[in-house]
Amino acid sequence: MTEQRVQRRLAAILAADVVGYSALMQQAEEATYAEFERLKREVIEPGLSRHDGRLIKTTGDGALAEFASPSAAVRCAVEIQESIASGRSSLKLRIGVNLGEVIVGADGDLFGDGINIAVRLEGVADPGGILISEKVYSEVQGKLDVGFEDRGEQQLKNITKPVRAYAVRAGEHSVPTEGLSAAPRLPDKPSIAVLPFENMSGDPEQEYFADGMVEEIITALSRFKWLFVIARNSSFTFKGKAVDIKEVGRRLGVRYVLEGSVRKAAGKVRITGQLIDAVTGAHMWADRFERDLTDMFALQDEVTVAVLSVIQPKLFQTEIGMAARRRPENLTAYDIYLRAMQQYYLTTREGNAEAIRLAHRALELDPRSGVVAALAAICHMQNVVFGYAVDPQFDRKEAVRLVRLALSLDDGDPDTLAWAGIISAYMVGDSESSVELADRAVALNPNSFRAWTCRGQVYRVAGLPEEAVRSFERAIRMSPVDPALHLTLAGMAQAFIELRRFDEAIVAAKKAQRHNPSSLAYRCLAPAFAHVGRDAEAREAAAQLLELDPAFTISAFIARGGQSNAKLQIEGLRKAGLPE
Repeated sequence: MTEQRVQRRLAAILAADVVGYSALMQQAEEATYAEFERLKREVIEPGLSRHDGRLIKTTGDGALAEFASPSAAVRCAVEIQESIASGRSSLKLRIGVNLGEVIVGADGDLFGDGINIAVRLEGVADPGGILISEKVYSEVQGKLDVGFEDRGEQQLKNITKPVRAYAVRAGEHSVPTEGLSAAPRLPDKPSIAVLPFENMSGDPEQEYFADGMVEEIITALSRFKWLFVIARNSSFTFKGKAVDIKEVGRRLGVRYVLEGSVRKAAGKVRITGQLIDAVTGAHMWADRFERDLTDMFALQDEVTVAVLSVIQPKLFQTEIGMAARRRPENLTAYDIYLRAMQQYYLTTREGNAEAIRLAHRALELDPRSGVVAALAAICHMQNVVFGYAVDPQFDRKEAVRLVRLALSLDDGDPDTLAWAGIISAYMVGDSESSVELADRAVALNPNSFRAWTCRGQVYRVAGLPEEAVRSFERAIRMSPVDPALHLTLAGMAQAFIELRRFDEAIVAAKKAQRHNPSSLAYRCLAPAFAHVGRDAEAREAAAQLLELDPAFTISAFIARGGQSNAKLQIEGLRKAGLPE
């Protein structure tokens, strides 16, 4: 017998499948079949032809195609999804793309892991989305006008080794605000939300202490890049409520939830905590810690170590020390700082003024606290940017002075760097420095809602709205139900305006308005409506803006800082009839 040689070649494989096909067939069999046949005929096959793809096979609910290059395969996938999203079909597709070696059958059919991985990637892609393997990503990165989201290593069915995957983000199927109304998917790494600890002291004045303890635990956890941590503000939306842990996990998109209580009395503090698997409801860990109040930081470290040891037993305690925040040496100053943070989170004129007062008081007691100096600086900046300032020049100078002090005391703290970046952008106008500071902040703490939001604002001010949108998207994922989400959404709306994506700007600004009906939302709605010719709605938004901010003028808006690359927003404000 003669040995037949197996023919192999490298190929880019596209696998597509209809979302929910079986259910659709049960509801309307003939209509679903006819619609998919039309989709193949009018969208998929012409797309393959334009990008030199070869249809390998079709199934009842899917198709498999081969391309000579990964770029062609991804371009074709994007074109197909954008065509469907524009209304060409009522069906939705998932698409997976892989680059790998395939075996060529006698009839031209293809076999092997190169095919299997594409099919499995398609199976875990988002509805209406595209998921590509790392091999494809390495070939197309920088060559296509699309963005990518790292989805981490995927353990695919019947594939021995994990495959790192990237979601393609382009066109209508990547509108970032869609994820706000849906439950987020579990990340591909350990994920946790720390709920507000119950104050058992019976003293409402001590509420800040329990909240501050939780925030410090969140901060320590967030510094570990392998851990996905939900931001403080989203966790605190459950404060004072009877919660179902499984529902908390589903809403926040996390696997683990930490809850507990704090009792502070007679110079001592007792903390109880329990870690729960939010998917199964199983209690994974519970413990109680009691320390002298002056030893509260050691207590925090002990609780953090216990939680992390459940998630990653081999984690060394030395990493806790490396991740710990530089702490104020004076406990009274720390107490005042926590109270100032409570006021800062309110994002109101009165709250901002009280936060400034408390932060300066804490700084008098502990002049070496970088984070307190940074908090005072950002509040002075908000006086200018939000139009609260009686003397804008004074607040501007104070913001710059205090943030320089903060950086001289601690230039390795992510929050300090993030705030320094946004102050540099708005108060100084130094885009290069602000971008560098914002990038360092997210590198040090990639789980920080604040760092990603500040980065978004910094990149928007620097005239890089596409990167700004990506940062705002990341911030929203870090804290999907954040009480201060209106600030992020308003920043995103501003970026969309400069990208001429006015309809998306309207969506984001309306979400910001529903979250918090502040003047920020109407500063975006008025120009966005004006640019798309919705004049009546533009005038209505302008009237709402003036009602909330009677002193608003376009010249004052520009003078507040950070608007050098907001030309379309300013043009739209004029079109909407705002006073010059």
